[in-house]
Amino acid sequence: MRRCLDERQQRFLALADKVLPAFTERAALHDRENTFPFDNYGDLRDAGLLRLTVPEELGGLGAGQEEMLLVLERLASADGATALSYAMHVAPLGSWALTWRRTGAPPLAQVLQLAGQDRLVLAAIASEMGTSNLFVDAKTTATRVEGGYRITGRKNFGTNSAVASLWATTARYDDPDNGPRLLILLADPSAPGVSIEQTWDTLGMRATQSNDVVFDGMFVPEHGVVQSIPVGHFDAQVLETIICWTAPSFGAVYTGIAAGALEWTLGQIRRKGLENDPRIQDAVADVEIMLEVNRSVLERHAAEVSSHRLIDQLTVQEGLSRCAFVKNVCTNNAAAIMTRLLDVVGGAAYMRGQPFERMWRDVQAGLVMPINNRTGKELIGASSLGIAVAPVAAPQMPGMPPAGAEGRTR
Repeated sequence: MRRCLDERQQRFLALADKVLPAFTERAALHDRENTFPFDNYGDLRDAGLLRLTVPEELGGLGAGQEEMLLVLERLASADGATALSYAMHVAPLGSWALTWRRTGAPPLAQVLQLAGQDRLVLAAIASEMGTSNLFVDAKTTATRVEGGYRITGRKNFGTNSAVASLWATTARYDDPDNGPRLLILLADPSAPGVSIEQTWDTLGMRATQSNDVVFDGMFVPEHGVVQSIPVGHFDAQVLETIICWTAPSFGAVYTGIAAGALEWTLGQIRRKGLENDPRIQDAVADVEIMLEVNRSVLERHAAEVSSHRLIDQLTVQEGLSRCAFVKNVCTNNAAAIMTRLLDVVGGAAYMRGQPFERMWRDVQAGLVMPINNRTGKELIGASSLGIAVAPVAAPQMPGMPPAGAEGRTR
């Protein structure tokens, strides 16, 4: 269905449209060869899109969350893997920009200015086997040393690690005075004691190259610690600055892949002259309805985050439930869309030479990304019944990225 967009939204989408032809052309090659799309990042930089969510006064384009989600959907319609990797960069910047506007914190301004000069690419390296991805604990450990911490452990799903010049990661620190703490840290991936292991050989999202990251005593200075949370606790700042932005970003990417599959399918329908077939029309209608549901959910979420209503009016657990709802509605609908389109596409859906097959594989990854269905339903059901899933950490001063967090870009 045609979108109703204002002039500002159209302007951001026009930037995305500049890179779509190249993304579309390269997507199959990167998927087949299991390679990271460094060439696409060059296009993103040239189009100004690496600065999308950086405030205009700090050198960026000043996009808010709703505009960011529109761009992610549009990019994913051509190449879901590049869009997902890019989301790991653009969403944290958007979160920090929103916080900077409220607080004016100089460290945030410094990092955003670096991004506004295309001198910074971000990645969130926090996922671990056997953890919930709700930032309540980590298997990676932090050991206190003079001037900071030594980090040891393994992370999986290191999306965007191939290109990022600054990583946000997590480690558990057994504080002798305050008990076990989850540290959120910013780290330089070029520092000694860190390596990327080539483990990424997956069904879909192959070009994200989300390889394992191994920390072997990597030093993170004291000022690299963004936040310290009691282990086993939900945290309001994590909700506001991380999950409120990652959950809808994932939803937008998988919505975009499904929208791209519909667009390709419509081309096949017209080529075969099947527009008047009522069974085809019924399938297309089902898909359009699911896409519009996703877009409505994402738009409401962006409005609640940007206005701060989600944080001000909901408990932390309710806010997490809201984020889980947004992500899972979008990814479940995206998977259902691909299945419904199989009724239209037929045997072409099974052919490796057609983009539909890659899109179908890519969409399946959305079902396992955080917050997954099982964890999301637990949060939603428990919140509705008034049951606390975990205690909430006491409020603390907003964590800020460290001053001087310069990095390289590739």
